[in-house]
Amino acid sequence: MPPEVPTHPLIWVGFVVFILALLSLDLGVFHRKAHVVSFREALGWSVVWFTLAMAFALGLVPTRGREDALEFVTGYLVELSLSMDNVFVIALLFAYFRVPAQYQHRVLFWGILGALVMRGAMIGAGVALIHRFHWMLYVFGGFLVFTGIKMMVVDDEGVHPERNPVLRLARRFFPVTTEFEGDRFFTRLNGRRALTPLALVLLLVETTDLIFALDSIPAIFSVTQKGFIIFTSNVFAILGLRSLYFLLAGAIAAFRYLKIGLSIVLIFIGAKMLLPLVAARVPALAGLTISTAASLGVVVVILLVSIGISIAVSHRDKEPPAVE
Repeated sequence: MPPEVPTHPLIWVGFVVFILALLSLDLGVFHRKAHVVSFREALGWSVVWFTLAMAFALGLVPTRGREDALEFVTGYLVELSLSMDNVFVIALLFAYFRVPAQYQHRVLFWGILGALVMRGAMIGAGVALIHRFHWMLYVFGGFLVFTGIKMMVVDDEGVHPERNPVLRLARRFFPVTTEFEGDRFFTRLNGRRALTPLALVLLLVETTDLIFALDSIPAIFSVTQKGFIIFTSNVFAILGLRSLYFLLAGAIAAFRYLKIGLSIVLIFIGAKMLLPLVAARVPALAGLTISTAASLGVVVVILLVSIGISIAVSHRDKEPPAVE
């Protein structure tokens, strides 16, 4: 793997400022008033975030080289695809708490802002850990293979907010209202500062992303160990998560085999991370490597096949039975 190009601190600061400016424009201008996000609007924003990500990748070519740009695109697609499972859980949370459609964007906005901070800290810790203890890559690889197999064979149990320790802790320190207070997270109840149900949903979205980050962040280390590439690809994937939710939420049932595809992606990525360890012990595999371009192709094919099969089966199930 090519050595990392040093990233000047001003570039880090400039990128963070750019992202914060985009988020401010998003909430302060385009979504200043709570409203129901339509499919057309979600599609438009999905195109915008994807275009920005690809433009950033093109900008990496003259500044950091083609390999870094390819690693960014691969990492971005890996993170975005693994975020799809997160989308389905968020949809279940919104349905469980009966969150009005016009307030869902606000929850996702602040949830994603918190996710960026948490993931930034996790990525920093992960990069430092890998650079100091390279063998941790094999630990991550084994964990991803185990997670992929578990995802494939274990059925979902739905959402269980009552089991969430963060939620129990919040209820211990704050009273919680029984009704929504518009798009507010805090209100007053009997003279005390209280949480609204929307705040509880936000806490659950944050903790859910933290759990999914334990899978997705180790996965990107199979693509690159360059901190700047890992962070920026994660940021763009997370930014596109909101529009992805509104784009897919109404058609979740149609993607019944996507979870299997995601589990295969995790197993493949984990196996790639374990390959050097296995190749060192199996002479027939000596020198065998999987390039970034090949990894990108495999991930794209797996996702397209799982989505295609899901859509075909859903279409078949909707067809009326033939009359004999």
